[in-house]
Amino acid sequence: PVIRIESLLSARQFVSPRLADGRIYFVGNASGRMSLYVMDDTGGVPEPLLPPHIALQNPTLMPGPLYYVLPKLDLILIMLDQDGDERYQPMRVPLAGGYPEPVFGDRFAGYRVSIAEVDPEQAVVYFMTEAQDRPLFAAYRADMTNNELTLLHEAKYGSFVAGHSPDHRQVVLLEAYGAGDHVAWLWQEGEAALRRLYGVPLTERQPGQVVPPNSFSQSFFVEDGRALLFTNGIYSDTYGLARLALNRPDEAEPVTITGTVHEGMGELEGVRHLRGDRYAVEYNIDGCAWVYEGCYRAPDRVMALDRVVVGPEPLAGGVLKGLHYDRGSDRYALSFTTATSPTQIITVAGTDRSQRATLTRERVLGVPEAWLSGGEDASFVSYDGLRISARVYLPAAELGFSGPRPVVYYVHGGPTSQEHPDFAWFSMPLIQFLTLRGMAVFVPNVRGSTGYGYNYMNQVMRDWGGKDRLDHVHALTQFLPQDPRLDTSRAGVVGRSYGGYMTLSLASRHPELWSAAVDMFGPYNLLTFGERVPETWKPYLKIVLGDPEKDADFLRERSPSTYIHQVECPLLVIQGKSDPRVWEQESRELVEDLRGQGKRVDYLMFEDEGHDVIKYENRVRCYNAIVDFFAAQLGP
Repeated sequence: PVIRIESLLSARQFVSPRLADGRIYFVGNASGRMSLYVMDDTGGVPEPLLPPHIALQNPTLMPGPLYYVLPKLDLILIMLDQDGDERYQPMRVPLAGGYPEPVFGDRFAGYRVSIAEVDPEQAVVYFMTEAQDRPLFAAYRADMTNNELTLLHEAKYGSFVAGHSPDHRQVVLLEAYGAGDHVAWLWQEGEAALRRLYGVPLTERQPGQVVPPNSFSQSFFVEDGRALLFTNGIYSDTYGLARLALNRPDEAEPVTITGTVHEGMGELEGVRHLRGDRYAVEYNIDGCAWVYEGCYRAPDRVMALDRVVVGPEPLAGGVLKGLHYDRGSDRYALSFTTATSPTQIITVAGTDRSQRATLTRERVLGVPEAWLSGGEDASFVSYDGLRISARVYLPAAELGFSGPRPVVYYVHGGPTSQEHPDFAWFSMPLIQFLTLRGMAVFVPNVRGSTGYGYNYMNQVMRDWGGKDRLDHVHALTQFLPQDPRLDTSRAGVVGRSYGGYMTLSLASRHPELWSAAVDMFGPYNLLTFGERVPETWKPYLKIVLGDPEKDADFLRERSPSTYIHQVECPLLVIQGKSDPRVWEQESRELVEDLRGQGKRVDYLMFEDEGHDVIKYENRVRCYNAIVDFFAAQLGP
């Protein structure tokens, strides 16, 4: 059967839902661009809230919420950039919709602004800003009733808002020196200096001192403001909860979580306060979402979970693309998707959270569900004995393909990220389109991925292109050939961002393995990549990737540019002109170098995209280019 990508993309996105005063606001792409919509909380026809020419960013790529509804002020706060350049500015529109207007005039010109925390009842918003011309973060508290800004803290290594007291007179701020290497500070209104709560500041470390990672993150004021309940990695590699008395810094106590019913590998992903002593606790288990409710029992140091919101059927085997709890109605609004099901907006209510209402019926047009691939577990043991989580997606039997299938090897970005069964993310329509054309797709979460604990994730730090690369080589040469359904002699590799870097590394350092390669905005030269990233990223990259001055030889040795002359297979390079993370110049230099060596390389550059391809007409062109390229080279 002939399937067009337009059939897969006909499934519109419904993500980031929020309940407010009997209505559900959400981000969708019905116009071909990500935009903001609203409908009644019982369903109905979505109403656009923004002019159709304005494109919002993909919420998954953003460091904080894309928008927030403040009904008491009759406004919606929206973070707006320009064609994916990620220079977000806070804008406002009325609840009824309209043209976005700057909230603070030109106060944040030259800064990238993100929403950190929001108290909609008191109309207080916390922002984090990143200077574009120097490595400087700043945290602000904003009273949205009068647009009054209060500077809380400025720092080179971040001013991340981790929590605030109910009266907003105390704020927990974080500095981050590397993965899990955090220091927590307390800002107190009326006090000139911050008070350290946990961790060792860089300025106080002795030469050679080893500071264990703590992954101090979300925090909540409990016990009448005398203590913090916070997420961390102090006592568990897969993260957990702890308590910290404010009058005893560094003396954290573990909080036991009881009542979980899930099985499998994974980690605690987040916690959110609901009301009183009740919280929602979120887990990532084998790449899928589980959400519980529970009660924090302070005397016992226990978070007792007693309700399951997401995880079992019918909300099983998928991921959330937004979860919002509305105190007024005691309901959740969530967006849920799987490998074969587009995003749906669902409300969950009732004391036992069993009352579910699906408000959308989004589906793929013209493609029977039986033709889509749900994937199967393909985890393997790597060259050094480490278990690697992976899935393989095969063409459905109903499609009639026979014989071993060529393999497209998909590498996720990050590197501290994870591939999920997520139809809303760029990869899943691509995976389905490839299987519909007769190709198998292998998707590993090699070391360095999130979702499997700190130690698993930390193995990629200062080792890009090292053990992670060897995991991929082992999978293709030792593991996948054991599956008679796969033809690894016809293999292509594709990845985006860090996955693009790994694609280039694999194609250039192991050219005999590949018949085709597709690089989407991947770093080509780690030295120039490190020079071109936003200024606020540079101190962090020096720690987790390498210092361009002190580690120049190492970064050169790990750069695809060093080995690009060894590439043998045809290459397709895809890039967004406005990309602030991997500059267009980075991909252009790759293309020019390859063409200068007489290599075959095609270049697809989108003038109105950044570090993603999200506009409908661009997505159609992009997916077709990738799948046609692999079909021509792998010959399914």
